Amino acid sequence: MLPCRRLVLSCKNGASIFLRRSGPSKRIQSFNYSKSTRQGHEIPDVNPLFPTVGGTQASSRSRVRYAVPAIVLGFAGFITFLHYNDERRAVPRGQASSNSGCGCGSNTTVKGPIIGGPFTLMSTENKIVTENDFCGKWVLLYFGYSFSPDVGPEQLKMMSKAVDKLESKHNQKILPVFVTLDPQRDTPSHLHAYLKEFDSRILGLTGAASAMRQMAQEYRVYFKKVQEDGDDYLVDTSHNMYLMNPKMEIVRCFGVEYNPDELSQELLKEVTSVSQ
Repeated sequence: MLPCRRLVLSCKNGASIFLRRSGPSKRIQSFNYSKSTRQGHEIPDVNPLFPTVGGTQASSRSRVRYAVPAIVLGFAGFITFLHYNDERRAVPRGQASSNSGCGCGSNTTVKGPIIGGPFTLMSTENKIVTENDFCGKWVLLYFGYSFSPDVGPEQLKMMSKAVDKLESKHNQKILPVFVTLDPQRDTPSHLHAYLKEFDSRILGLTGAASAMRQMAQEYRVYFKKVQEDGDDYLVDTSHNMYLMNPKMEIVRCFGVEYNPDELSQELLKEVTSVSQ
C-alpha cells in the first residue's frame, strides 16, 4: 500500500507540478473564475478573453453613433462645395471676383487662354456662326437674355454707346456680340427684333439649349433659371462681358459697374496697347 500511496502522492505532486507549469494563463483563469462565480453569485465578467454578445452589440451601436454624424457632415460639405463652385461665380457689383473663372473686376486683365472654346451657334440672320468667324476681329462678347427686366437692357445700352464712341472718335472697330442664355424664348427672329431696338450692329447668337449651356460653361458664365408665377421665369446670371482680341483670346473681363465712358476708355487701352 505504501508504494501505491507514494505513487499516488507522486502522481499528485507530478500533477500539481504539471498544472503549475502548464496551467492556463491568468486571463483564462480569470475568465473561468468569473464564469463559475457567476453561476453561484451572478457576478459579471471581468476582462473576459472573448467578448460577449452584449459587448458586440454595444460596440456596434457605438460605431453607428459616430459614423452617422461623420456621413452627414461629409455630405453637407459636398453640397457646400457644389454650391460654392456653381452659385458663387456671379460678379459682385464694383468688386473683383475670384470665383468667376476670369476674375472680373474693374482692373482685371486676363493672361492667356484661361477661358473660352469652340462653339457653333445660330445668328439672328439664321446663319451658322462659329468661333472662326470672329478671327481677325476685336469682339465685345456679352451673355444675357432679352427678357431681362433691368440689368440686360442697361448692359446693351452701355455696350452700344461704348462701341459707337470708339468708332466715331478713335476709329477703332469692335464687333458687339450678344449671346443669349435663354434660347427657349430668344429665337433668331425674336432676338433680331429685340437687338434692333438698341443697335443694329449688335450680332445676336442663339442655338440649342445644350449648345448654349456648353458655351456658358466654357466661358465661365453663371446662369440659373428662376421660376416665377405660371409659365413666366427669369434667368439669374452674372452678366459677363468679355473683350476678345483678333486671335480669339479673352484679354479682359468687365463687370456691371462701368458706365459707357469708362468702358470705352478701358476698351481703347486694350486695343491700342496691342497695336503699338
